[in-house]
Amino acid sequence: MRLFWKLFCSMIAITALACSLGGYLLVDNQFQTALESRSEMVVMENSLLRHSLMREMQLGRTFDRAGAARLADSVTASVGIGGMAFRLTDEAGQLLAGNRLPAESDLLQALGEMQSGWEVLPAGDSRYLHAASPLRLTDGLVYLETWRDVDDVFQARQEQYHVFFYLMLFLILAVGLLALAVSAWLSQPLKRLSEATKKVAAGELSERVQVTGDDEIGQLSADFNIMAEQMERQVRELTDAARRQEDFLHSFAHETKTPLTSIIGYAELLRSRPGQPELVREGAAYIYQEGRRLESLSRKLMDMVVLDREGIALRAVEMPAFLERMAGTLRPALEQRGIRLEFAAEPGTVNIDPDLMESVCLNLLDNARKAVTEQGVIQLKGISEDPGYCIQVTDNGRGIPAEDLGRLTEAFYMVDKSRSRAEGGAGLGLSVCQRIVALHGGAMEFESTPGQGTSVRVHLKGGSQA
Repeated sequence: MRLFWKLFCSMIAITALACSLGGYLLVDNQFQTALESRSEMVVMENSLLRHSLMREMQLGRTFDRAGAARLADSVTASVGIGGMAFRLTDEAGQLLAGNRLPAESDLLQALGEMQSGWEVLPAGDSRYLHAASPLRLTDGLVYLETWRDVDDVFQARQEQYHVFFYLMLFLILAVGLLALAVSAWLSQPLKRLSEATKKVAAGELSERVQVTGDDEIGQLSADFNIMAEQMERQVRELTDAARRQEDFLHSFAHETKTPLTSIIGYAELLRSRPGQPELVREGAAYIYQEGRRLESLSRKLMDMVVLDREGIALRAVEMPAFLERMAGTLRPALEQRGIRLEFAAEPGTVNIDPDLMESVCLNLLDNARKAVTEQGVIQLKGISEDPGYCIQVTDNGRGIPAEDLGRLTEAFYMVDKSRSRAEGGAGLGLSVCQRIVALHGGAMEFESTPGQGTSVRVHLKGGSQA
């Protein structure tokens, strides 16, 4: 059963049960009150008649059954209680005076000696309040019985039941309309949530639901949005990872195919044309060059595997001296190409692995060298941060398009593939750098404007002591 109908039926059932029980108790209480009032009146009438009969018997000095029977009718007439019937019977139930009961009664058998009592006596479609009280005479015990019709009390109860029945029908109808509106209002957010769930299951991961309150349903909607955002992010990450893996395999196959093709081609050429020294030297040079390229590719791939599996040993390093050594290593080679290297470093000590961080700095400086032309400028800066330290490498080279900035650290990704291969690159340098920086607990940032240059910042937080 749908939640809508569960809410609707529950509200109707609770309303009907509560009102029925309350109405029954109310009507029954009124009935019992009216019946008790009538019973008190019947008992009082019986007592009045009994005392009147006893007084007449004392005045007439008649204390036997025959005298009581003679006086009973006259006493009843003198008392003048309208609508009441009476009779006088002995212990065996024989009628001495008065009327016959409308129906058989066991009231006298239920009473003890010299006890009074009353009962509701049904007689066909009618009901009577029947009261009895004893009289001790010289020749035995007699009972004075009186009764009065109380059909009006029972009829009033029945009419109240009828009125309440129609009132209940109207109330259930009104509550039913209200329950329809409330159930629709409460189930609408769940319906929207169900539709959104189906859309997400069908692949529409951007689907969200509107949070309309801070109750349980609103919290459920908010939790659904959080789940959908997390799922969308994870699926996007998995998609990107699958794309990177596919690009990695494609690039790896391409990077190994090109040098292998050159090696095989020149080896076949040397084998088919022996005795040509110039051709041998040229072929050997190509084979050596492509072999070194394969060796470099293999070494960098091995570095990536090792970085993923092994930890690093950190120690405190004075960054100005460390960076100045990097600048001194590359300055002669840069000056030969007419490139000026500017260096500045603020004081600071950071926990790093010097060998790995040296590889990062040299790789960034080498990339800057490849990006600039003669008369170009490369800046190497060390900037103190709180906490940590920042290494910044800036060049005024060709720059990088904005759409390529996010993929610079992907394995085998190269912005200018022909230039990178001509300079012996395989697109693994920045990927290795990014992993080294991550092992230090840091991050790399890239900023670039095509035609103006590129800036790379390495933010170090000091890493963790191995």
